[in-house]
Amino acid sequence: MNITFPDIEPGQGPVLMLNMIKFKDKNIYFEQYIPAFNRVVQQLGIEGVSVKLASEVVANIVAEEGEKWDEIVLVEYPSAEAFKTIAQSDVYQQLANPLREAGTAELKLFMTRKIAL
Repeated sequence: MNITFPDIEPGQGPVLMLNMIKFKDKNIYFEQYIPAFNRVVQQLGIEGVSVKLASEVVANIVAEEGEKWDEIVLVEYPSAEAFKTIAQSDVYQQLANPLREAGTAELKLFMTRKIAL
């Protein structure tokens, strides 16, 4: 997966990462990748990472023909910098990333920020 890190000013507060996932092996993803990811976050000493939503996609309403996603997951990070620190860390690349690659057939990832309604 090619990760592009946006130029975001530091200190802008939490970000929500929208993960659109097509599974290759759902068991690897949930039983191995998620625990490995949590260990990485703990080893890096980053607090405030939490899953806000994990949801199965039951129907495509507005999507490209043939586009199919299994689940969406919304994860909050304390900052864009925290996400970048995790994703670029050697410990993530060695411990968690191979499991993410083994568990996912396709992944789209969007960095978002809450807006006031």
